[in-house]
Amino acid sequence: MDAFYASVELLRYPQLKGLPVVIGGGRRPQDEALAAAYAGRPGDIPVAAFPLLKEYAGRGVITTATYAARQFGVGSAMGMMKAAKLCPQAIVLPVDFEEVRKYSRMFKNAITEIAPVMQDRGVDEVYIDFTDVPGGQREGGRVLARLIQKSIFEKTGLTCSIGVAPNRLLAKMASEFNKPNGISIVYEEDLQSKIWPLNVRKINGIGPKAGEKLARLGIETIGQLAAQDEQWLMGHFGKSTGAWMHRVAWGRDDSPVVTESEPVSMSRETTFDRDLHAVRDRAELGAIFTDLCMRVAEDLQRKGYVARTIGIKLRYDDFRGVTRDQTIAEPTQDAATIRRVAGLCLKRVPLDRRLRLLGVRVASLVPVAPHSADSMPPARKQGATVGLF
Repeated sequence: MDAFYASVELLRYPQLKGLPVVIGGGRRPQDEALAAAYAGRPGDIPVAAFPLLKEYAGRGVITTATYAARQFGVGSAMGMMKAAKLCPQAIVLPVDFEEVRKYSRMFKNAITEIAPVMQDRGVDEVYIDFTDVPGGQREGGRVLARLIQKSIFEKTGLTCSIGVAPNRLLAKMASEFNKPNGISIVYEEDLQSKIWPLNVRKINGIGPKAGEKLARLGIETIGQLAAQDEQWLMGHFGKSTGAWMHRVAWGRDDSPVVTESEPVSMSRETTFDRDLHAVRDRAELGAIFTDLCMRVAEDLQRKGYVARTIGIKLRYDDFRGVTRDQTIAEPTQDAATIRRVAGLCLKRVPLDRRLRLLGVRVASLVPVAPHSADSMPPARKQGATVGLF
């Protein structure tokens, strides 16, 4: 989907179309005031009344930005304070996860009505298998891609960009070629002309650290990666990763489109507007900690899982991170139990420095049988006290 979070907000605020807008952080007092002043009439809010990025103070991270804002170098995962220096005139809006999830369901339903073999890849991205869809091979898949775009727009008012290729690896890269609202077709014979000139970071799975190491070795493009001997890559990156790098550089990917998969874990975390101390800010941290545990429990209940492993994630004011977890005998989706066990994990980490981030995570998930769902305890609002937070 094209700038999905921002595009959803532009449906609510059409007066902001064409303007630099960034989406990030939670609702602020000024957002609440605007919503109250124009209750039921968001489209009537004057552009000049929206808060600007230059006025932002905090540690929020941009979820997405409109294409008008991206022209200034602003992008996803960038700190909002940094973005304010690049595009101070951008309008800043909070993330509305409920609205985003609603439109996510809508666009995915529009797809599966046409092409039912779809793999969910998050709130704004999917893989689709065209192989057995009637007309799926016409014009290399362009006809079906155009039909999907049309259906999504008619049902949501949103646009998307589609990459069509022989496998998921190439389709992922192709989807970025012609944004927004574009369709790109990549055939096997296009590998050298369309794929090899791209930076290695365009390969899904090569992150910042691997990209930096490749650059130090003189490898910046996918073509340069493909030119390396497989054994040489294995020597530098390990047997498995080196072999994978050589394979993907040549456009090889036999992974299927998987329509159903079990989640590995669920988590909730928050970065504070200011560093908090475990003792001096205990009440505030305790409320945040309990809320995170409740939200994780609600996620488990909504998706029909229980968890055997419960853990915490901390990031200190010096940016060092630490995690701890504990496996329990009986899997749970109960907020109080999650709060108690997560609290025990907290006892195993030093709390002598201020904290900038706190998170709660559950893993070792087990689906709840339909007949037993009613017997599971509901998420409770009060967590057991373990002496921390």
